[in-house]
Amino acid sequence: MGKVTDRFKNIGTFIPQQDDEIIICRCEEITKGEIRQAVHEGMFTLTEIRRYLRTGMGLCQGQTCGRLVKGIVAKELGISPYDLEPATSRAPMRPIEMIVYANEEI
Repeated sequence: MGKVTDRFKNIGTFIPQQDDEIIICRCEEITKGEIRQAVHEGMFTLTEIRRYLRTGMGLCQGQTCGRLVKGIVAKELGISPYDLEPATSRAPMRPIEMIVYANEEI
């Protein structure tokens, strides 16, 4: 698995496509066009895309959109998806009401 480090690589200008309005990350409502635009603005890694757009940070933690985002980023960079460094995975978490903690016995 390689690492994309050449930030001086010319990937061309951003040209909108007909399918840019397709929602890729349903949890955060991020479109294909937003992901493509982020790559053209200099976000070349999945972690950068995640921090900038919040893809993969919703309830599913990227289980639904992760592979799609990776494919879009790789296509825009003109590389194989296998050459992208994977984003950091985290276990899905849900908010817990304080009453749950208050009812615990010690």
